[in-house]
Amino acid sequence: MITSRAWNGKRYVVLGLARSGAAVLNALMESGARVVAWDSDATRVADVKAHFGAQDDPAGEGMNFLHSGARLEIVDPMGLDLSAFDALVVSPGVPLNTHPLAAKARDAGVAVIGDIELFAQSRAELRPHKVVGITGTNGKSTTTALVHHILQTAGVPSLMGGNIGLPILEQEPLPEGGVYVLELSSYQIDLTQTLDCDVAVLLNVTPDHLDRYSDFQAYADSKARLFAMQSPEHEAVIAIGDAASAQIARGLSARGEHLTKIAPGVCMDQSRWPSLQGPHNAQNALAAISVCQALGVSEADIDRGLQSFKGLPHRMEQVGVVNGVAYVDDSKATNPESTAPALAAFSRVHWIVGGRAKGDDLDACRPAFGHVVRAYTIGEAGPVFAAVLEGDMPVERAGTLAEAVNSAAWQAKAGDTVLLSPAAASFDQFRDYEHRGQAFKDAVGALQCKTGQ
Repeated sequence: MITSRAWNGKRYVVLGLARSGAAVLNALMESGARVVAWDSDATRVADVKAHFGAQDDPAGEGMNFLHSGARLEIVDPMGLDLSAFDALVVSPGVPLNTHPLAAKARDAGVAVIGDIELFAQSRAELRPHKVVGITGTNGKSTTTALVHHILQTAGVPSLMGGNIGLPILEQEPLPEGGVYVLELSSYQIDLTQTLDCDVAVLLNVTPDHLDRYSDFQAYADSKARLFAMQSPEHEAVIAIGDAASAQIARGLSARGEHLTKIAPGVCMDQSRWPSLQGPHNAQNALAAISVCQALGVSEADIDRGLQSFKGLPHRMEQVGVVNGVAYVDDSKATNPESTAPALAAFSRVHWIVGGRAKGDDLDACRPAFGHVVRAYTIGEAGPVFAAVLEGDMPVERAGTLAEAVNSAAWQAKAGDTVLLSPAAASFDQFRDYEHRGQAFKDAVGALQCKTGQ
């Protein structure tokens, strides 16, 4: 794991003990910090106690673990004087705009940070390396994985981390010359103060997460902070296909040759990149190419990486073909802007859409409505989305994902595509988008068993 002498003896509150929070806790303890940890989920608290072999301490003085200076106390920090701590470290899922502990820390003048900021603080002790930070409303996971894959293809040591689901602190440090490739959500950027990326990337900014921000401009400003933390001689790569991203790029115009702008609608030959189809993946590929060129990767290695990239689960992933009908899992598309390019990528689509909506419209998808043969609405947003779509296409109010798959399988013809691209979050019926995607795969698998394909 990644540790730092700078954390030794310092005092931290760690709020949230899911995967990234657990990685933070382990790294701080291994570094000799004094930590108060807490999670509202009793199961996670129990897991931490079991991991460290902790026992309840009647004296309320915590327990010592790992090093003589490391100390862990598991207690709800709302009753503590936070001014005695060096920082409150929260998981990205903690809403900074509404959580009372975040407000209490700010009132006490205590920094509120996340795991990416701790990584930034540890960099001086790591072997010489570079960091790529990739953000955007859509496409950042694919672009992060693609950059990592190209670097691996070129023989460059690299690690993925961040919002892609791999906490960076739990991974072993890279050898000299390695590259850390970080997917960064706006939440993670909000919790970061000193991350100076050697290459920073912005793919797009479209309305999302507005429950966490006062307005869209505040959300865009969060994305822009990735570049504000950069040294001006480091590389910035920005796709300027939307107004907010173009405005951020204009603000960096003084960087000259250290700023690369990716214009929309660039025509590319994607025929040799089977997992990078559609206009959105052309943009992702251009961003990855720009990053790798900035890192000194050869054109031959970049080309080999683009050709051999396999894509990511739940992102335009073909999971089966039954009776000539392709089934594509795009469960990661949790807003209309990320669904729109998926609809545009296929000529005849049976569209499974719905979940917990982030808004009441599907306007971003409208240019590709002509590709939809039939829509099948599911989840909480099903009735609202059905009402929006019924004037433009045949709509079936399926309700559940299983019903939608079965109905689409009955009505689709050879050459059609059954596409799960929900344009909504998953939390009404599933744990997360991965659970939803797996349910889709299971339903397709059941169809294959029935037909023997």
